[in-house]
Amino acid sequence: MRQKIPMMLIRTIVGLVFLTEGILKFLHPQELGAERFAAIGLPAPHVLAPLVGTVEIVAGAAVILNLLAGEAALLLLLVIVVAIISTKLPILLGHRLGPFAPAKLPRYGWLSFLHEARTDLSMLFGTVAIMIDSGLSLGRKKQWYKPGPR
Repeated sequence: MRQKIPMMLIRTIVGLVFLTEGILKFLHPQELGAERFAAIGLPAPHVLAPLVGTVEIVAGAAVILNLLAGEAALLLLLVIVVAIISTKLPILLGHRLGPFAPAKLPRYGWLSFLHEARTDLSMLFGTVAIMIDSGLSLGRKKQWYKPGPR
């Protein structure tokens, strides 16, 4: 049991952060939902924001409950990678990255990127840890019994 506690803690915080962010996209769409997605430059923000919010809620809960946690973490990994590319990489570069403009900050570069992306990077590594620990079961045949020697 003691060996499982670290992964339980990682699953809990990663799941809770995504679950909360998904709920907030619906509660505050101007700040965190469709209007924010439009300001960032993401396509079809009125469709994409509720879709991402739903994925964050469902997958975040699945990670917390350890139900298809590997698959849920894969979905959350895709969400966080897009978030890092669209909002944090422009900070690292100090200029636009395609349609994505950097936030207005006093300075840009590695230190600003690491500071601004600390939660995103934690979620990135947390989702990878969950995927490694849980594995992906979709597409794998379940073996309900072990055949004995013939």
